[in-house]
Amino acid sequence: MSRARSRIAGAISVLGELLITAGVVLGLFVVYSLWWTNVLADRAASKQGDHMRDGWTNSAPGALDTKDGIGFLHVPAMNNGEVLVKRGTDSKSLNDGIAGYYTDPIKSALPWDRNGNFTLAAHRDGHGAKFHNIHKLATGDPIVFETRDTWYVYKVYKELKQTSKYNVDVLQPVPKASGRTKPGRYITLTTCTPVYTSDYRYIVWGELVRTEKVDKDRTPPAELR
Repeated sequence: MSRARSRIAGAISVLGELLITAGVVLGLFVVYSLWWTNVLADRAASKQGDHMRDGWTNSAPGALDTKDGIGFLHVPAMNNGEVLVKRGTDSKSLNDGIAGYYTDPIKSALPWDRNGNFTLAAHRDGHGAKFHNIHKLATGDPIVFETRDTWYVYKVYKELKQTSKYNVDVLQPVPKASGRTKPGRYITLTTCTPVYTSDYRYIVWGELVRTEKVDKDRTPPAELR
């Protein structure tokens, strides 16, 4: 083999090794993004959730402290366990494996408000991926929100499978994009779509159908049994 051919072969070999190394690094990054961040987020969320429940047990009746969270979201169709809900939808907050309620650009109502739209966001992939299975929700499915003393039971009535991430109308107190035109007690779940991207938003709307007082055993409503 000539010296020139030998150099070319050597260069190709080095390039191949670099590509293999790059592939391994990329694969490790994907594992970190889609698995390890979930592990870390679930640990953080579990710790925060336990802390909030301890506060429920030890705080005075009637006292409300939203600093540690306001309750837990339960969505059987998403098979995502209980999801701690706290104030804010910035990445720093959501990276802890929680769902956050909006404070901007349109302030969320809270479940106990007489009217309004309880608007929530969570990651679809990585960092707990609490809304990963949002596409499994369908009309009539229950969405249950648990506070210290009340279960709020909503039913899904509309899904919007793709919309612009700048579409803030989905967060309005009366979500007219869902077909509703009168004040009510609504819930809106939002997350990124398609899967593994953040190009658009997936929206699910629900409406409150009833509330139940929490008993001493914290027996869940029928929708969660």
